[in-house]
This record gives sequence, C-alpha cells and structure tokens, in this order.
Amino acid sequence: MSTPRSVVLERLAYTLVAPALAVAPNLYPDSPVNQIVQLAGAAGIGACILAGKSDELGAGRKILRWSPLVLAAAIDTVAGHTTGFGPYGMDGMLAATWAAVGYLVMPFSRHARRRHRPALAAPAPQPTPAEAPEPAEETPADDADLLTREVRMMWENAGMPGRTHVVKATRHPGMRHDMTILLRASEIGRPITGLSEAAVAAPFAVPASDVVLADVAAQPGRQSGPGWLEARITPDANTRRRTKPTPQERWTDKVGSAKGGAPGSELVHRTRDDARGVTFYRAKMTDGTTTPRIDLAKVCRGLGLPEDDSCVFVLIDGTEFLISAFDKPPLSAIFPATRELLTPDAKGMYVCGYTITGQPVKTMVYQHDKNAAAHGLILGVSRSGKTQFFAINMAAQSLDGQVVWLSTVRKDEKTTVLGKYIDRQGSNALWMARSLRAANALGEIRAEMPWPHDGQPHDYKPGDPRCPYRQLNVYADEFMTAAQDGDFGEFIQTDGDSLTVTGLKYGIGFNPAGQSPFAHNGFSTEMKDNLRQNSRPTIFNMGSPGATRKAAEGTMENAYDVPTIPARYAQQEGSAIERAMKGEADPENGVSTGGVAVMVLDNGRAVLMRSLYADFDTDLTTLFPDDVNHLTDHEISELTKRGLWFDWNEPVRPGEFWPEPTDDDDDGSRRRGGGGGKGGGGKRGTKPGSSRESQVVSPRQALEAIKSLNNA
Repeated sequence: MSTPRSVVLERLAYTLVAPALAVAPNLYPDSPVNQIVQLAGAAGIGACILAGKSDELGAGRKILRWSPLVLAAAIDTVAGHTTGFGPYGMDGMLAATWAAVGYLVMPFSRHARRRHRPALAAPAPQPTPAEAPEPAEETPADDADLLTREVRMMWENAGMPGRTHVVKATRHPGMRHDMTILLRASEIGRPITGLSEAAVAAPFAVPASDVVLADVAAQPGRQSGPGWLEARITPDANTRRRTKPTPQERWTDKVGSAKGGAPGSELVHRTRDDARGVTFYRAKMTDGTTTPRIDLAKVCRGLGLPEDDSCVFVLIDGTEFLISAFDKPPLSAIFPATRELLTPDAKGMYVCGYTITGQPVKTMVYQHDKNAAAHGLILGVSRSGKTQFFAINMAAQSLDGQVVWLSTVRKDEKTTVLGKYIDRQGSNALWMARSLRAANALGEIRAEMPWPHDGQPHDYKPGDPRCPYRQLNVYADEFMTAAQDGDFGEFIQTDGDSLTVTGLKYGIGFNPAGQSPFAHNGFSTEMKDNLRQNSRPTIFNMGSPGATRKAAEGTMENAYDVPTIPARYAQQEGSAIERAMKGEADPENGVSTGGVAVMVLDNGRAVLMRSLYADFDTDLTTLFPDDVNHLTDHEISELTKRGLWFDWNEPVRPGEFWPEPTDDDDDGSRRRGGGGGKGGGGKRGTKPGSSRESQVVSPRQALEAIKSLNNA
C-alpha cells in the first residue's frame, strides 16, 4: 500500500528541522530561526493547555499532536544554554532523537485522524451507505476498459450532460479519435431529454457537426428505448469525408440532404460503363411512401458533373430513380432503320427508336389487348423529325399488310417519296378533307361487310385471317393548319373527330400530326382523349423545353416528370467566365435534336428516345414491302357508288361539299353542307369567316348557325 502524502511531508519536515535545532542555537544565537522555534513551542503549549481544559473527548490525542512543537522548543532552549554542542554532543543527540521519534510515531499525521480512524497500514472497513431519497447511480463495472473509464471521467467532469451515464465507449477500427459511446439515463425509467450534439461534443472538444445521435437497437442482454442513446463521435472520419468522400458519402451530403437535388434519397450503387462512356447513379428514397423530387441541376452540382441536359438524364421508377451521366450526348447518334426492326411481332409491336440507355422503344400498329386498330398522335415543330417518324411508322404498318393514306397541307420532297410506297397520298386541304370523308364512309361500308366464315358482319379483329378487309391508317400532317382552312377546315375537323371516335371498331386508325395538341388549334377535347387512350403519343421538339413538357403533359393521364429536349445538344467546354474575360467566342459544337422525341407509354410514363432514321436520299425499298397494300374491290366499288372514290387532286366538284346556289338565295351565296356531301355524313352549317359564308337574316338562320359551330 502506498504511503500517504501527509506522512511523507511530515517526515521530510523532521529531517530538515532536526539539524537546525542543533546548529542554530550554537552558531547563530540571535538567528530568527530560534525565535520561530520558540514561538511554535509557545503555540504548542497553549494548544495543549486548551485541550486539557476542554471537556470534549480526544484531549490526549490533541496534546500528543502538538507535542513535537513543544519538544522542539525545549531542545532549542537547552542547546542555547549549553557550552558548544554540550557534553558528548548532547545537542545533536537530542535533535536526532526528536527527529527519529517523530519519523516513527508521526504525531500530527497519525493523531490528526478524526473518529479514531485506523492508521494507513490497517485495512479500512467500508461504512454502510445511508439511504438516499433518490435512487443511487449504478457503480461502474470493475471490468470497464481504459477507454470507457477515461470517457466516464470526462463525462462526469462535464456535469453528466442530459443527466446521462456512459455505459460503454468503443473506438472505431483504425481511427485515433473516432468512437461510439453508449449512454443511458441516470435515473432508471426516465427518458433522455435535452441532450444535443453540442452537449456531447463539448467534453471531447470536437465540433458539433462531428457528433451524430442515434437510437439504440435492442440486443440480447441490453435494453433499448427512450432511456438509451448512442452517440457517434467521428472527427477523423469527417475530416476525411470532407476532403475525399466516397460516392455514398458525397450523395448523402450533397444530393440526399434536405437542401440537395434529391432530398430524402440514398445512393444504392454507382457503376461505370467504359464501353458506352456512361456513369450510372442508382438511388432510392429512404421512405418508401414518398415520391422523388429531383432537381437535375442541383444533382449535377452535388456530384461535380457539368450541368448539361444533353449528357445527364434522370429516369424515375416509383421510389427509385437512375441518373445517367454520359461523356458525350447519347442521343446524337444515328440509329438506321431496318426491316427487321420495323417488322411487327405477334402483338403488333415494333422497334421505333432507342432511349438514352440503349433500350429499344416499341410502339404499335394495332392494339392487341383491345382487339382494335390503333390511332397515332405525332407532335413537333418543323424539322423536328415528324416526317421521318411517318416513314418508319408507315413501313411497319405496310409490313403488317395494312393500307396507308397520307395527306399534307403542302407538297414536299419526303411526302412525295412516301407516296410511292403507300396506297394514296395528296398535298392540300381539299385532298385531306376528301380522304377523311372517304374514311368515315368506309366505316359504314365495313360495318355491313359480311365475313366469309359465317356471312355476318363483325368488328375488326387485328391478325384474324378471316377478316375480309385490311386495316386502314389515315395520316394528316399539319392537321392544325388544315383544320383552320377557310374553305375545308370545318369538314376536316368534323370528319377527323368522327373518325377518331368510330374508326377503331372498323379497323381505321387516325394519325394526325401538328404543333399543338390543344382544342383551340384544331384538336378537340374529344379527339385528344381518344388519341391519347388508343396510341402512344410521340412528341418531338416543340420549340422550347417548356412547350415540349406542356404538350407531353397534355397527352398524359398523370403528369410525371417529362424529359426536356433542347434545341441542340451542346456540351460545355471550358469555363464561360474565362472566355468572357478573354473576349473569346463560345465554341460552336451543337448537334441537332431532330428525331429526338418524348414517347408516352401505356402507364403514363414519358421516356426520351431517338427514333430510327430512314434515309430519304436513298431507296426506301428495303424498308417497305415489295407490293403496295390497297383496299378490296368491294370497298372501292362501294365508295365509287357514293361518289367518294376518284382522283382526289381534282378541283371541287359541283355540290361535293355544299349545295349549289339557287335563285331563292337572297344574296346569291351558296350554303355548304359539312362533312361528307354525298354519303359522307357529317353535319351541316356555315363556318364564320369563310368566303362562302351565308347571311343570317332571321332567328331560325341564327339558331342554325349557332348549332353548326364546332365544339358548341
């Protein structure tokens, strides 16, 4: 057992004072040392007298405690009255004896113990603790390691933050300062409250940002719940994380944080495809009930990627999403169309293009699941790739044995080339009106056509070899412009609406194309809803990302995130700020986005793809079948009887669309009949603003004019 410090100090005093008691009175009689010793002795005598007069217990111990001072004064007095050091060196012997007795007996240290406590060498019995009004804290386990004991000491010096107790401290492998401490409430049954990261960080002199508080998981032999808490203190790891973060750490700090580009998300894995030059970041939402909210620009800044729409794309699938970062614009590549890709399968699906990830995108030539023909909706501005998509779509329909009609507002090179491989093609509003009128009449003819197996008429069944007619696909390019034509726009819009509603059951699909899918531009709500439900709308560049997104959302049941299509794909090169400071021009590295489109799939999800490329400068024979598909003789005969089958490039025939004027007309103008003339069907009325508009001179005529308005 170690010697107490008070005993060591008292022994040292005896050893140092003894020589002074023998030498000072003989060599320096007038020295202040003698006076100090005499004063100390007088104080000791006074203390002994007071102890003797006191009625309290322990008077003898008090007298014994002060005896060294009294004896020292006596020895100093004797030494001062002897000659020299006295006979036989008596002064030195007395001082040595005084020091030896004090060294062994230690009057002050030993007899200063109160309540008769035993000496140092004797074992000290443990007193029985008194009952406290509050539950006493648990005594730390004797087997706690050194780190835990040190942490407990620091924790206690800090005042037990949050009224908690350190159960265990565990150092992280390979780290010098990082550790995890397990805390519990000091009072059993009380939850831990008011403990913050700053309160945990203060005892260890680390920033509050390096502390993370977490709930404790239940384990065998250890409780959990609100009364337990785990604190991870990681200054070393955070220093490394700030300088050289892993992909997961960078995602958590810069992307998945509350202010990041995809808040509430976590990175599943990061993969690199060197062959394709793309890096994939697959992530998911930590809460499976939330919907991803992605700001692509913020994600790029968080990952250190260039903010470039032409190289960085996002694909959302439920609570998961994929960020694809390409080295070069992936949709700037050309995907040539081939007959193998355009040949429809048993369900009427064929490959029409590829996505940014290289996945093939399919569209349909008929609806296998609905047992009906398919409509088509193609939107885009000029030179966006609509006619190219016409070509591959017509080729796929022709390869399936279907009949194709194509009408445009104006003649151009590509539509003229396509006319060589399809049944009919024309280039003006009159031709479009005649084709739509004939298609509506063809529905009436097919509704009465008997099928050879039972002699009864049936609805169209795609792929059924017993069907006596082929599917007809009517294309109307620039339908918006044609629907606003002063002479034939009313007939085009009326017959287009009718064909959209009734054509599918008779194997007639309508494929309008234009630059707007909205009612005020020719697409009535009825037409748009039918086209959306019975096709895969394809939206090319609409002039701006906002217009493209709006057009796509207008064709979707649910407005999912719609990819943007820029005017050109242009990668960022160098620093725009440095070029501005140097006065240099920006690099001209744009690539056309013609042929890039947003296709709305069956589940309402929009995907970005580049359509297959059909080269009109070469022969398209390799894409189309050898023989052009036509209507049956019976259908042509019936259309001829109705006066609807002839050369549709002819001028307007008398009475074809509106009755010829009679002498009874007040102003000599001709009244028109809308939508079909002879057997064509449709409603009658006038169109305001037309060159042949009749005068309204009576209430009846005003009522008829109101009824004849489109969408009234």
